[in-house]
Amino acid sequence: MTNGPRFPILVGPTAGGKSTLAVEVAFALGGPSHAEIVTADAYQIYRGLDIGTAKPTAEEQRGISHHLIDIVDPGERFTVHDWLRAAERAIDDIRSRGRMPIVVGGTHLYIKSFLDGMFEGPGASEEIRAELRVLSPSELRSELERVDPAAATKLHPNDLRRTIRALEVFRLTGTPISAHQHQWDREDRARKDCVLVGLDWPAEMLNPRINARVKDMISRGLVEEARGLWQRGALEGNQTAEALGYKQLIGHFRRRCSLEDAIEEIKVETRRFAKNQRTWLKRLRTTAGSVWIDAATQPARGWAEIVTKWVRREVG
Repeated sequence: MTNGPRFPILVGPTAGGKSTLAVEVAFALGGPSHAEIVTADAYQIYRGLDIGTAKPTAEEQRGISHHLIDIVDPGERFTVHDWLRAAERAIDDIRSRGRMPIVVGGTHLYIKSFLDGMFEGPGASEEIRAELRVLSPSELRSELERVDPAAATKLHPNDLRRTIRALEVFRLTGTPISAHQHQWDREDRARKDCVLVGLDWPAEMLNPRINARVKDMISRGLVEEARGLWQRGALEGNQTAEALGYKQLIGHFRRRCSLEDAIEEIKVETRRFAKNQRTWLKRLRTTAGSVWIDAATQPARGWAEIVTKWVRREVG
């Protein structure tokens, strides 16, 4: 049984308003002296990747402490296991000071792992990974669609790191990684000290928001930010090179496309990313006791009130 307030976990698609909602929930719970935010984003962890990751500015944070932002340099290896350890430490610290943690993120693998634990997969095989790395992205994608179509629906075609991992697991075990992950769906694995709240956006309403966000990022200096990182070698041969916005601009810097084409590609790929996120969100919907806000019918001004109501609700 869990009695009293549970801490909220806020999820939703990119450009859906999660970061703003998290700050509003923090103020609804008492403000900077009562609540702090723990970010679950695979790219906001990197120093210097600010505009393109929609990292909340100091002004947008409004004095609410944010954790797990700007914690590693581009090029440093940082895994979901690393994030889980860091998140648990941050949450324990926040609670030890009598404050409420608010977890918010768009990296739904982090959220699912946080709620249900990591699945027990096999260890790494450098031999298999070396064999896979020589394949082209299209070859990797074709093999993944053949051996594990369920995983292919969840992974972006440009997510080569996780594609290679999925193929590695299949070659080592003979079982698709998606089948291994079914253990996540056992109800007894879900933690009981939090409430998952999701923002549900229809594509026809979300896509214009994505286009507007990309336009705003460009006006705020995304091209200059990405160029500076690229010139310093911070976007070469590592996870940050796959980050939306930066990846497409690298193509422009290498004179493979015009700036206009790169910007349009950012919009297209971000909309595609949001579509893939919906698959993850569908899976998160199975979380026992989760709450979902229909952004098409619920005015944004009332979202924080909905969250705080469920945070304070006692469950047994």
